Amino acid sequence: MSTQKKIEKYLQIIRSILFKSKNMKKCYLVFSMLGILCISCNSPKQKEIAKAVVAKAEPNSVVDKVTRGQQLVASVGCNDCHSPKIMTERGPEVDPDRRLSGHPSQENLPSYDKETAKSYVLFSMGLTAAVGPWGTSFAANLTPDETGIGNWSEAQFLKAIKEGKFKGMENTRPLLPPMPWTEYRNFPDEDLKAIFAYLKTIKPIDNVVPAAILATPQPLEAK
Repeated sequence: MSTQKKIEKYLQIIRSILFKSKNMKKCYLVFSMLGILCISCNSPKQKEIAKAVVAKAEPNSVVDKVTRGQQLVASVGCNDCHSPKIMTERGPEVDPDRRLSGHPSQENLPSYDKETAKSYVLFSMGLTAAVGPWGTSFAANLTPDETGIGNWSEAQFLKAIKEGKFKGMENTRPLLPPMPWTEYRNFPDEDLKAIFAYLKTIKPIDNVVPAAILATPQPLEAK
């Protein structure tokens, strides 16, 4: 095996560990030190090879962020509320053709007892709509379509999660239950940016989510 192949093999192993770590800066520091060691122990030609391989492994690359974001989205339950479902023998499962597109615009909610909703939380069959003491909220479209987050900036996304602001904008209503933004705001900024980077790569789906309905009426849109 050539020296270049050996170096790439070792760095690939380290890179896989790097992707799984939340402390990206610390891992990259270790990673860089290992790269320096590789460089210092080789001939001039091998040094150039090692430098090139190390440069490829920088954790802030788009590919790395997207991979990290995909892992996080799959782990923290975004599909539970934001993806429409299809009914199977095992119960509702995520519809792969409408993944993360929010509550379907054409889906009307059945009638319900409003007195019961004052003391309980009721979910639609697909879990994309919820009724409770706050009123009725609908899961937002998280795809990069213009009806979703296609026009959002990274700063807006962070503001929405960190501060619970609708569409990540000032002077807007707070995000509504059951969106657990008070938990997600504890994520490191690097992880939230990775989630946003991943969401920007998924299939855009045209779906205008219905406006939310508060128990105390005021201007509202999707949660």
